Amino acid sequence: MRFGISCNPEIERRIALSKRVLDYLEPDHDVLLDVSLAKKIGREGSPLEEIDADVVVAIGGDGTILSTLQRNSSPIFGINAGVLGFLTEVRVDEIEKGLDKIVNGDYEIDERLKLKTQVDGERVPDCTNEAVLNTAHIAKMRTFSIEIDGQPAENIRADAVIIATPTGSTCYAMSAGGPIIDPRVEAIVVVPIAPFKLSIRPLIVPAQSEVSLRIPEPKPCKLVLDGQVEFDLNGDEEVRIGVSENKARFVRFHEDFYERIREKLMVQ
Repeated sequence: MRFGISCNPEIERRIALSKRVLDYLEPDHDVLLDVSLAKKIGREGSPLEEIDADVVVAIGGDGTILSTLQRNSSPIFGINAGVLGFLTEVRVDEIEKGLDKIVNGDYEIDERLKLKTQVDGERVPDCTNEAVLNTAHIAKMRTFSIEIDGQPAENIRADAVIIATPTGSTCYAMSAGGPIIDPRVEAIVVVPIAPFKLSIRPLIVPAQSEVSLRIPEPKPCKLVLDGQVEFDLNGDEEVRIGVSENKARFVRFHEDFYERIREKLMVQ
């Protein structure tokens, strides 16, 4: 098999875990390193975008997983070296066991929706969790005009609007009061952040729909994708968001969404 390895090379513990994965796999498998990691350990590497692998091992928290998914289309095997690790598959003490399962073909690929985002017709990177249109200044509300499939839906005064996938429904959207959506449901959720009116509620729309966002009175704002990439906007742009033709793919040994909810999000 051919593996890739990705991590945040600025965190020493993750470099050590990457070496552990490399040492375990390298005798029998091709292993390609993200160039930023490779430099840290004195090896040759390639940009993550150019790594063609059967599986990319992403070592870190959910931010590392999301960053890897933005830059590479291979199935992702997440090792939780962060805090919550909702998107990861194994703990650090399960690394070798997990790698053995992959080598033996004892795994499944869990495909999830990704979002395609366009700013005035220009496509920006896809996202797995959410696209967020924020005000550019703290505690400054904007009026957001929302259309669904070209039809006016709502005008909302709020700090921001989140457009999330079912995968992202358990992240920022959930913390802003949005519903948890089973990933088997193909839908998009629209969640305002700190809306001025109490009557404003999240919307769930079909995955086939396209959500359009405008600011009627243009003022500077930011578009943030998966918390990883952000764009400064003037506020007069049209932001269109729909489901991408690309999928986020995760290596899973067993998938019980509700077990994951209980373990990661519920207070015991």
